[in-house]
Amino acid sequence: MNIEMVRNYCLAKKGVTESLPFDEVSPVYKVMGKMFLILSIDLPHSMNVKCDPEIAIELRERYDAVMPGYHMNKIHWNTVMLDGTIPDKLIYEWIDDSYNLIVSSLKKSLIEELKKL
Repeated sequence: MNIEMVRNYCLAKKGVTESLPFDEVSPVYKVMGKMFLILSIDLPHSMNVKCDPEIAIELRERYDAVMPGYHMNKIHWNTVMLDGTIPDKLIYEWIDDSYNLIVSSLKKSLIEELKKL
């Protein structure tokens, strides 16, 4: 999985925007204004994704390329190294999970707005 694939996958999702609030090498992807993924385009490439706390621990134990979220709440966020050791299918699933966790936490009015997009 490369960073351009992650970027395109995120931007194809409903209600997603891309911005650079922190620096020029860490694009942030938000759905309806709430962050669900941070991509690091510096080497080594990585992404931060939100995750269910129990699953987050399980993934860290199972995959060497998954660690507690760098500069994030380590209970809810994982950093995933995009080093080719994790199948693309799993990367896409983790992006979907992060997106869906954020969508499920949105106010009803934002969820309704998202449905209309």
